[in-house]
Amino acid sequence: METNEESVDQIKTRVIGIDIRLDRTTYGVVDIRGEIVAQDYFETFDYPDVNDYVTALAEKLLVLMEENGGYDSIRSIGISAPSASSITGCIENAANLPWKGVIPLAAMLRDRVGLAVALANDAHITALGEKAYGSAHGMKDFVVVSMSHGGLGSCFFSNGMPHLGAQGFAGEVGHTCVDINGRQCGCGNKGCLETYCTENGLKTTIKELMKESKRPTMLSELQELDVMSIAKCCDKGDELAIEAFRRTGAMLGLGLANYASVLNPEAIILTGDMTMAGKWLLKPMRKSFDEHVFLNIKNETRILVSILKEGERDVLGASALAWDVKEYSLFK
Repeated sequence: METNEESVDQIKTRVIGIDIRLDRTTYGVVDIRGEIVAQDYFETFDYPDVNDYVTALAEKLLVLMEENGGYDSIRSIGISAPSASSITGCIENAANLPWKGVIPLAAMLRDRVGLAVALANDAHITALGEKAYGSAHGMKDFVVVSMSHGGLGSCFFSNGMPHLGAQGFAGEVGHTCVDINGRQCGCGNKGCLETYCTENGLKTTIKELMKESKRPTMLSELQELDVMSIAKCCDKGDELAIEAFRRTGAMLGLGLANYASVLNPEAIILTGDMTMAGKWLLKPMRKSFDEHVFLNIKNETRILVSILKEGERDVLGASALAWDVKEYSLFK
């Protein structure tokens, strides 16, 4: 018997994944097998007005869709953003983005593009990417911690599902206090883990060390400090650079030990720019972790570095989110 193809619903085999970061927004078309078909980016801070940003993003997405299978091939859109809630679909009071207050980004983009849009916290998206395509594949209870320039985000899975909390902000380990009278954080509190274990936190530690010590350091000769350049100074035996990573690793190990003692995960997966420091950060981190974690899980918790590429992980994670949102089209 012949089938009338026009009477059968066609399955859409592609979604859009969007990764909004402080410096740039990356977006890509991802197929049903998890392959990034096409990808592009633009500078986030080029659009200080969120309405202009969403308009530009929508226009760029439509162009990418038409160049890669057409609008009708796209099922839905997933977005990764700092301080985003998957419960409300809003970016809420992001400390470092150019747009302040509560931004209903999912609804705004849906209205402009006419497709279903799901939004989630960048740490949640990173964990989805790791679960679907990376180091957490096959795990049910794990933690993902992302350490970048100014932020430290986290998401954890329990029994195979992400734990998001009542408002969607569970896992904010970056804003747990590790020093009561410590550094001022962008969230308004003091002593947050984020202020010590990001690239900005590392730079602050270096400044403090330079004030404390008169020892010579190659760091003072660098025009621009970043994780890789500081790590290269460590490779050359620079004592101040090594001490900066030692202090950062010690604080990170303490924060992760507290986290693991509460959650008892199979593994903690580290992602982000800070992991490029390699042994200079990871060895003191592990030492501190073992010193502070609950004894019964001391040797049971694996600490891993993500195997996914930094430029692709969150686009893939956002695409995984897109597949879970209920399909919608303005033009149906």
